[in-house]
Amino acid sequence: MPGLLALVGGDEFKPGNEEQDRLMVSAAGAGPAYVVPTAAARRGPDRAVAHATDWFAGLGLPLRELPVLTRSHAMKAFLADEAARGGFFYLVGGDPGLVAQVLQSSRVWSAIVDAWLHGASLAGSSAGAMALCSHTLIRASWPNRFNRRPADALGLVPDTAVLPHYDTFGHRWVESAQRELPDVTLLGVDERSAAVWRDGGWEAAGPGAVTVIKGSTTARFTKGMKVTGLPTPARMLPSQ
Repeated sequence: MPGLLALVGGDEFKPGNEEQDRLMVSAAGAGPAYVVPTAAARRGPDRAVAHATDWFAGLGLPLRELPVLTRSHAMKAFLADEAARGGFFYLVGGDPGLVAQVLQSSRVWSAIVDAWLHGASLAGSSAGAMALCSHTLIRASWPNRFNRRPADALGLVPDTAVLPHYDTFGHRWVESAQRELPDVTLLGVDERSAAVWRDGGWEAAGPGAVTVIKGSTTARFTKGMKVTGLPTPARMLPSQ
């Protein structure tokens, strides 16, 4: 059976994330636990790895880095072999377009998905969460950082796009996201909060909220509530 899947709204590896992170730790498989710093490749991946390692050590889970920063890394057989043994994967935040560019249709991504399908925990925060869905939202114009355009992402959660940091600035993406993706479900996730898939359904975790937007309908879910309106995660990789 697939493992736990968590879409985190950002501001990860800090107090306030304990609820969803403990769920991930308790659901982790037997293999190594990895932090995947792909989204931070251009802005300090070593710092992202250090923050993740320190944070999860405090929760009793030793992490190691899965060093996938470029497309060539993602195609390396030895890194795919490492990923295939994994029991826990956390995709950090950073560049919202880079994760899909690097991982899409790669050996490493195929291995991560296969490990998740066999029970590993899989999480992404901010850009990492965005990449796990069918579409990621990247900046459409400068200097307006709230005007977003879609790019194809990894597709594990079909017909969905995450709006991270929803309580601080992500809510300002809604207008452009709905214009560009009128038939796609938008998932707003507050910082230090998550939409968590486990036991066959979605639920909200953390101190903030999860907001599901489809057309003119908006529904808000808080800690412990079952989240409705989100697609079931895919059991097969989408064709690229």
